[in-house]
Amino acid sequence: MSGISLTFGGDPVFSELDLVVQPGDRVALVGRNGSGKSTLMKVMAGLVEPDHGDIVVPPGKSVGYMEQDPTMEGFATLGDYASSGLEPGELYKVERAGEGLKFDPSRAVETASGGERRRAALAKLMAEAPDLMLLDEPTNHLDIEAIAWLERELGSTRAAFVLISHDRAFLRALTRATLWIDRGAVRRQEQGFDAFETWRDKVWEEEDQQRHKLNRLIKSEGKWAVEGISARRKRNQGRVRALQALRAEKAAQIKRQGSAAMTLEAGPKSGRKVIEAKGLAKTFDAQQIVRNFDLLVQRGDRVAFVGPNGVGKTTLLKMLLGQEQPDEGSVTLGTNLEIAMFDQARAQLDPEMSLWDSLTGDPEMRVSGKADQVMVGGQPKHVVGYLKEFLFDERQARAAVKSLSGGEKARLLLAKLMAKSSNLLVLDEPTNDLDVETLDLLQELLDDYDGTVLLVSHDRDFLDRVATTTIAMEGNGRATVYAGGWSDYIAQRGDLLPKKEEKAKTSKPKIKQENQPKSGLSFSEKHRLEKLPAEIERLEAEIGKLEELMSDPELFTREPVKFQKATEALVERQEKLAAAEEEWLTLEEKAEGA
Repeated sequence: MSGISLTFGGDPVFSELDLVVQPGDRVALVGRNGSGKSTLMKVMAGLVEPDHGDIVVPPGKSVGYMEQDPTMEGFATLGDYASSGLEPGELYKVERAGEGLKFDPSRAVETASGGERRRAALAKLMAEAPDLMLLDEPTNHLDIEAIAWLERELGSTRAAFVLISHDRAFLRALTRATLWIDRGAVRRQEQGFDAFETWRDKVWEEEDQQRHKLNRLIKSEGKWAVEGISARRKRNQGRVRALQALRAEKAAQIKRQGSAAMTLEAGPKSGRKVIEAKGLAKTFDAQQIVRNFDLLVQRGDRVAFVGPNGVGKTTLLKMLLGQEQPDEGSVTLGTNLEIAMFDQARAQLDPEMSLWDSLTGDPEMRVSGKADQVMVGGQPKHVVGYLKEFLFDERQARAAVKSLSGGEKARLLLAKLMAKSSNLLVLDEPTNDLDVETLDLLQELLDDYDGTVLLVSHDRDFLDRVATTTIAMEGNGRATVYAGGWSDYIAQRGDLLPKKEEKAKTSKPKIKQENQPKSGLSFSEKHRLEKLPAEIERLEAEIGKLEELMSDPELFTREPVKFQKATEALVERQEKLAAAEEEWLTLEEKAEGA
């Protein structure tokens, strides 16, 4: 991409943007909600035409984009859509992706949910295996098992990918470079997401220092100008022009978007015992949700519910809140409870309503006789002022909810939630579509919240930072209580870590050799197994050096022969690495079998 400029009728989204994505790149694309991440990805995919600039894809290279809202007209089933364009011999790839991502290829398109459609679009992209994959929030609507499958697939692919995600653990595991969109500028760092926040804070600190210096210089020059006039001395027109230029530079500085000014309104203290469940059992649609389940939730607890989609997390949550009756057992709610809920389906938002009406029309937020004010923490506030605290501008106040992005809808729902007094907060998938900074702020708010929190999430990093108790729902009525967050749960249940056998199932099938020994390794195999880790480490180091060389955006035009040789060497070493890893896996399995 060279000289890319794009404006949507207002401030430029991008201006004179130059960007190169190399073969094998693993790039995190980060930025605030509304900064233009999805727009940039659509420009890269050729779905949005820039006002100026050129996009070049080398001959023989393919680019694939995972659609957020895929159009499936003309297809009877999700499988028909996902397999369109594939050769008959490649259809197994869709079935394999369907198993990993947990979508049913036989599901009729007309009855499929938005999440099922997105999973079908992701399966289609994974099956097509383009040279560059553009993935916009691929983990939304995936449970932890499917996220782990996708993480393994992307970790082993030789294709390049650019990835937008709110899932820190996913980004940290997969990325080796970072693109940061900030106020229309795109910066690149040759380190993965793990190094992003340190880099961002350093850039912002340097900006603040420059802004402080500029303000001092303007103040100094302005004082000279005033004194010069008052003394009736002939002014130095060059210095006057320089002062005007300084003021123009300051005016042109784009202010950083602030964090949403979110505050949780804690209600009166609940009783020490918030929820007590004894001997719960529930079967729903012939599926056993829980059996003989006990739980005591006390004031201040942060309880997370984890498990595959469809296992019954929301059903259990409703039973604990008294909204669903168990088949057996009892639930006792504590005294003085004030409950606030964040709904993953965003059902509390009417898509046809304006943002203004969505707040002022809420009975719990309405201010009698004041059509332009809302009640926030017991105090009236102007509706536009309150929306601005959640990073909405005045123009958006009268826009329909349906015009908002996923992240903006989540912020609007948080605005409604946080205006209300509560001492029991129920968060059902709150992290979907939120940017990293808003997630940070939400975590800090939950840390300071005086009440109790019940949380359903597939975001492993968020679970680790928030949860004090984790309830793992594993199907067939099994629901087990563990101390701590996701990592603590995994540490206590080490058998749930991805097994080599499970990883092997995703590899190419191996031909069974009838004469292969039933167990144990031969001397040469044992020697080879000992040598392979060092070989793998060497190949990874060589790949890293080649990727660093090819990260130079001028290399292709300056030294095309060197670029071509580096590309070929990178592909060769990636193939050798994949073969070495496969060989190590086979030998390790054989050794374990002994």
